[in-house]
Amino acid sequence: MKCKILHESQGRMRVRALQPRMTVEQADILEYYLKAREGVIYAKVNDRTADAIISYEGTREGIVLALSRFSYEENVALVPDHTGRALNREYEDKLVLTVVNRVVNVLFFPVPLKRVLTGIKAIPYVLKGIGSILKGKIEVALLDAVAISASILTGDYDTASSVMFLLGIGEILEEWTHKKSVDDLARTMSLDVDKVWTVVQGEEVLLPVNEVKVGAEIVVRTGNMIPLDGKLSSGEAMVNQASMTGESVPVRKTKGSYAYAGTVVEEGECRIIVEKEAGSGRYDRIVKMIEESEKLKSSTEDKASHLADKLVPYSLGGAALAYLFTRNVTKALAFLMVDFSCALKLSMPVAVLSAMREAGKYHISVKGGKFMEVISEADTIVFDKTGTLTYAKPRVEEVITFMGADEDEMLRMAACLEEHYPHSMAYAVVTEAERRDLHHAERHSKVEYVVAHGISSIYEEKRVLIGSYHFIFEDEKCTVPKGEEAKFHAIPEEYSSLYLAVNGQLAAVILVSDPLRAEAKDVIRKLKHLGINKVVMMTGDNKHTAKAVAKKVGVDEFYAEVLPEDKAKFIQEEHKKGRKVIMVGDGINDSPALSEADAGIAISAGAAIAKEVADITVKEGDLYELVILKEISNRLMRRINDNYRFIIGFNSALIGLGFFGVITPSGSALFHNLSTIATGLKSMTALLPKEKKEEVQLLVQNAKEQNESLALEMNKSA
Repeated sequence: MKCKILHESQGRMRVRALQPRMTVEQADILEYYLKAREGVIYAKVNDRTADAIISYEGTREGIVLALSRFSYEENVALVPDHTGRALNREYEDKLVLTVVNRVVNVLFFPVPLKRVLTGIKAIPYVLKGIGSILKGKIEVALLDAVAISASILTGDYDTASSVMFLLGIGEILEEWTHKKSVDDLARTMSLDVDKVWTVVQGEEVLLPVNEVKVGAEIVVRTGNMIPLDGKLSSGEAMVNQASMTGESVPVRKTKGSYAYAGTVVEEGECRIIVEKEAGSGRYDRIVKMIEESEKLKSSTEDKASHLADKLVPYSLGGAALAYLFTRNVTKALAFLMVDFSCALKLSMPVAVLSAMREAGKYHISVKGGKFMEVISEADTIVFDKTGTLTYAKPRVEEVITFMGADEDEMLRMAACLEEHYPHSMAYAVVTEAERRDLHHAERHSKVEYVVAHGISSIYEEKRVLIGSYHFIFEDEKCTVPKGEEAKFHAIPEEYSSLYLAVNGQLAAVILVSDPLRAEAKDVIRKLKHLGINKVVMMTGDNKHTAKAVAKKVGVDEFYAEVLPEDKAKFIQEEHKKGRKVIMVGDGINDSPALSEADAGIAISAGAAIAKEVADITVKEGDLYELVILKEISNRLMRRINDNYRFIIGFNSALIGLGFFGVITPSGSALFHNLSTIATGLKSMTALLPKEKKEEVQLLVQNAKEQNESLALEMNKSA
């Protein structure tokens, strides 16, 4: 690509593409290409000017070379289906066109034509007001209609025109912000499945989802997300379809049933013949779901909307009384030209949706505005231990065998079962098998997953179980081989343990080290500083391990050897005490607690069912995102309260000034609408100040480096 360097400084460059016109599609391709280059920290492309701003580390020559080698045709695949650029362009054009039309109207149109156009533009507002009366409701639409009509009837066409212009600007801004937030949310929530089990020549093979074509047969098991649309060819499953249909109860799927991409198998196993490839239709369905979902509205937004409508009768009544006692139309118009509803209805949703979008920039996906409010008000947070407070990639330390079993064969057997289920402990087993070059092709029959307990299967005609102590010894009544009790009791307690039993006898214990996240202690300290006064850790691990972790991270309470129903029951008890609870987890066993909590937060690398039932998802590998989420939520509620006070105070002052004749009705309308737009625009600004962002970025970088260092040490010791 030919381009010209317009300006550059150390680590920063601004270039212009030498082409007559840049489309939004081309701008996206160039931006995503630059972001994918090694050494590029930040890249932003402006499609209107064909300029690209690039921040980088390393050599200038590398960036120049990357630009010279760039071509649009070769990099189309880098761009996702939806980027939001086209949406922004659409509303930017709408806004500019509205302002230009207004300027032309004011400067060049003759007075008679202005009045005719004002009358025509007033018709939709009047019809909305009439519609409000016919519905038996006194709402904002009626107040707008009365204000505009009264201005026209008194011959004040300029005021009527100004009111309609500013109302139009407000509507565009509100619609733009709403659609942009929905678009950002939909892209964040879009399906993110890297690989899927696919039947190839009779065997299950793990393939990238983008390589799976129409007609292929895929296998989906308990806790996993269905990645592609299709019909069940065999099996039976209970499927959570809430993300697609809004149904809260899982739906039974049998042979011939249709399965939607993005839904989750809560129980069972099925095979699906793929009918749609990755990406087709998923985004549009999510947008529809978000648009229709009540989750978008927080109770604060509902209060603002209801308060706005409740104030309308008082504004109309105030206007009537002013005219009745003074017989002065101007003083009556003071009440009509200034209403509280516009600002309340615009600024509150804009503030909430903008906060959700800001959270998205930190890889935090919030499914609805009300959860931002809950995070702000929450006083209790419950952490699952494994994969949440502890390192995301635990490692197998030792495999202790019984009955003379071969260590590698036991590990191979365990990996064969565990590879189908997304959990950090399972990941550790599969990774260790790969490290030892132990190939574990499918040598077992149908796998049955027992949530929070373990896995059951038939492996080479032997009944094999793997899971927790509770599952193996209490539920399944397996026994320790005679003569090996001392060996069993000597197993170190500082590790997490997976128990493997064959035909009712313990065959192996796999010890997994689960190092604490480098940032965990600091994150808990910061959450307490931000208003969380009770931090709880719950785990299925033994008490000794749980106690050691709890002491290191500084939680207030911990509970060991708990089941999924225990976590959910604890949250119910907290609710009875009047407390608002956040639950943070990543596994299938955390799903009941995530659903029970006021706000459930799932780790993005966790089980699909956990992400499905959770209200918020944070990126794997950095607990500081919880601090960011809490900080944004707290600041959002402060902003909303500030907006309330400003709107009520400023508009009350305008009514008073108008009533006593200090300012004219047109002046009141102008100041009112300008303040409404100003409040809306302020509500769209970032909640975290620059210095806070820099502090967060530094903390995140430090945590990342510490965790990477820990991973390196673990790999070296392996």
